[in-house]
Amino acid sequence: MAEQLSIAFLLFPNVTQLDLTGPAQVFAQLPGARIALVAKTRDPVPTDAGFALLPTATFAETPRVDIICVPGGFGINDAIDDAETLAWVQQVAAEARWVTSVCTGALLLGAAGLLVGYQATTHWTQHHYLAAFGAVPVQERVVIDRNRATGGGVTAGIDFALVLAARLAGDETAKMIELGLEYNPAPPFDTGSPDRAGPALVEACRARALRLAPDRGARTLAAAGRLGVLT
Repeated sequence: MAEQLSIAFLLFPNVTQLDLTGPAQVFAQLPGARIALVAKTRDPVPTDAGFALLPTATFAETPRVDIICVPGGFGINDAIDDAETLAWVQQVAAEARWVTSVCTGALLLGAAGLLVGYQATTHWTQHHYLAAFGAVPVQERVVIDRNRATGGGVTAGIDFALVLAARLAGDETAKMIELGLEYNPAPPFDTGSPDRAGPALVEACRARALRLAPDRGARTLAAAGRLGVLT
């Protein structure tokens, strides 16, 4: 019988659902895995895709887990200022085997003081904020440093989950999951990286992110300042 493996994804309003549903689809196929979607209450949580996800557990019902994964999204601005959310993340991270994030979820790990001295990555538009939390920024889709595992923007969550699946259950299991999901990306436009998208598209994407989250910079740096890491 496989050892039970408890995996909790944090839910907060305006989360990017693919940040968590991609990795969840991978992790759900690990032997003994039990996936939980954890939020303050069991009320539906709106995503930034316009539909809601239903939590399966609350903070109070989830005092410890083997793996915590924090997704990102435009709602991260409010989440990094929410004392209850930060307290729960800090609580479970203290005993978790793996402390992980996808996309801008890394900013919440940073705000919780969980990336100080750790290599990490996040969405390319927000990468420059990592150092403010005492992290060591690395420009990769997946970064693992001790028991911290961070994925880049959105779709990198699938890569992150497969890399971690191999650490947890071995390469052959991870390969089987990858094949079963037919994870064989062939992007039709090859503009998924700022290195290949071209300056005009990169600036347009930055402008869109700023328009949708105009206070991201100020609130992120304020959260970093509360850690006392900034000099």
